Amino acid sequence: MITLIGKDLAKEGNSFIFYGPADECEKCRFKSSCVDSLEKNRKYIIKSVKENGQKCPIHDENEVLPVVIERANIAVLSDSKNIFEGSTFRYEPLVCDENCEYKPYCFPEGLIPGDKCVIMENEGKHKGICKKGYDLHKLELAFVI
Repeated sequence: MITLIGKDLAKEGNSFIFYGPADECEKCRFKSSCVDSLEKNRKYIIKSVKENGQKCPIHDENEVLPVVIERANIAVLSDSKNIFEGSTFRYEPLVCDENCEYKPYCFPEGLIPGDKCVIMENEGKHKGICKKGYDLHKLELAFVI
């Protein structure tokens, strides 16, 4: 997928979460090729950067570049009993109301309940202690579309 991103952010390997278009995007002639193909609250990774910059008033340097992107893999802590690389499942977040240091990994941005994912890597048992008593494993997930 191709989109446009600020010149200073357009670097291969950079990732970003799309929180939605700015108000100024509504009347922009590049809206369809810039923000319309992106899904709100999803994490993307830049795979390559193209030339042909365009003017854009909302980005630093007032310029955007075309980039090839795809949904980024997401690190998550899970207590799933069937954790093995290559397995597919629907993501459901843990039931937890604790505000601890692991919360960003238990409830990562870019992952929505019900998302169909595949386990790309199981990094093993998490070394930290869960306040809720979950047996957490650190996983790297990719989306199944």
